[in-house]
Amino acid sequence: MTTSHLPSRTKWIYGSGDLGFSMSLTILAAYFAIFLTDVVGLAPGVAALAIFIGRTTDYINDPLIGYLSDRTRSRWGRRRPFLLFGALPFALAFILLWIKPPFTGTLPLAIYYAAAYVLFDVAATFVYMPYFALTPELTDSYDERTSLTSHRMFFSILGSLIAFTVPLIIIGSFNPENASRVFWMGVLFAVLSAAPLIGVFFGTRERSEFQEAPPPRLLESLKSAAKNRPFIFSAVMYLLTWISMDILQVNLLFFLKYVVGREAESDIIMGAIFITAMCTLPLWNWVSKRWNKRLAYSVGVAFWAVIQLLLITLGPGSPLPLILGMSILAGIGVGAAHVLPWSIIPDAIEYDEFQTGARHEGVFYSLITLAQKIASSIAIPLTLLVLEATGYQANSAVQPASALLGIRLVIGPIPAVLLIIGILFAWLYPLSREQHAAMVRELEARRKKDTNI
Repeated sequence: MTTSHLPSRTKWIYGSGDLGFSMSLTILAAYFAIFLTDVVGLAPGVAALAIFIGRTTDYINDPLIGYLSDRTRSRWGRRRPFLLFGALPFALAFILLWIKPPFTGTLPLAIYYAAAYVLFDVAATFVYMPYFALTPELTDSYDERTSLTSHRMFFSILGSLIAFTVPLIIIGSFNPENASRVFWMGVLFAVLSAAPLIGVFFGTRERSEFQEAPPPRLLESLKSAAKNRPFIFSAVMYLLTWISMDILQVNLLFFLKYVVGREAESDIIMGAIFITAMCTLPLWNWVSKRWNKRLAYSVGVAFWAVIQLLLITLGPGSPLPLILGMSILAGIGVGAAHVLPWSIIPDAIEYDEFQTGARHEGVFYSLITLAQKIASSIAIPLTLLVLEATGYQANSAVQPASALLGIRLVIGPIPAVLLIIGILFAWLYPLSREQHAAMVRELEARRKKDTNI
């Protein structure tokens, strides 16, 4: 059975699942660090340590859960049962992150938030890993995957837009007096983040031929990934792009609050970025079909890197219309970064099946997210250590010039360099549209032959 063309209903239902992941993970990335420093009262270095411990102890979850979903056989499929049974633990674990415990002391607080982070990462991996692995199982079309990813990224960007605006409306300013508001924000978004997963469970179906295939072995899956050049290149492109996104999400509020002095307008500014990104998704889908994925990625990401370098020239005297204009331009590149890396990864699944005769979607996607977690667990705490080293003072009305320079560094040059390296890997990506189409035809012929035997 081939499902090259997907009905719009399936695309929208599947895409809606990313709304919950986007909201919860964006809120965690954007507000958790400033929550720990400005509400709980931890020093940036201690907050960095708690985040580092929380993220690094989660490394083993991705390959194990990805492998488990590859081997799962049930009447609901390989991936969908994880969405059904993982939604509630996912919500509860998210709430734990936003509690301000009734005890004090740097060490107990650091232990609590590191442990809460670990629990959330386990629960999140249990649902998002199988969800991601559904993409190549829903369609094998080169262009339909870009379309499917565009639908998913519509909800991803919508989730980011909501995450960058609504929590600020609920919380107001990040200070100790608003700790209860932070908690109720966590409860609200825990519910909103878990609900779409139930919809995906009931609204999608997995392809039966993959359910019937013999389950792969873990070592075999890892060896396949290591030998798969398209997968390695697409993984590096994805990794560099989303590490840049992670760094920006963590530090953007610091930039708006202290560098340009626009904390009160931060929801409008962030809204301009993400509404623009959402509106440009059809553009990048069209560009990808007219050119190819790697060229579209290169153009979009290069444009975004240039805008990030220009953003650091803004300051307290910059007029709001200029800031909004720069944010709109940044949103164009953010749209490309959301769609194109994710749409390239599934093509490596066919290359794997073409080379080995087996499919290892769960392990492949788990290795992608594992690599991102490892890099983020280093990069994000390092950006907080940059603030610590440059003299950042929590809740200070005026930051020293050295701290403002540190914030500018992590907003502009650092992500721009990462994005440029990603473009280099895009140009070396070894799988073209024509090669992928030929592989899909050959694989369909093999499956038909195996069915007739």
